[in-house]
Amino acid sequence: MGLVFRSRKKFGPLILNFTENGYSSWSLKIGRWSWNSRTRAHRVDLPGPMSWKQDKSRSR
Repeated sequence: MGLVFRSRKKFGPLILNFTENGYSSWSLKIGRWSWNSRTRAHRVDLPGPMSWKQDKSRSR
């Protein structure tokens, strides 16, 4: 298993995600709720180490 480079830049509620190939995706985080542009998934942070995730279907 090799090393993977990942980086995040935060601008308020907007988060830009980068990998070794450059720009990867963007996320929006407001309070405990977040949304990712690549996976199109909603996520809510729950108390403790758990979170709830709702995937959006990619098949059309």
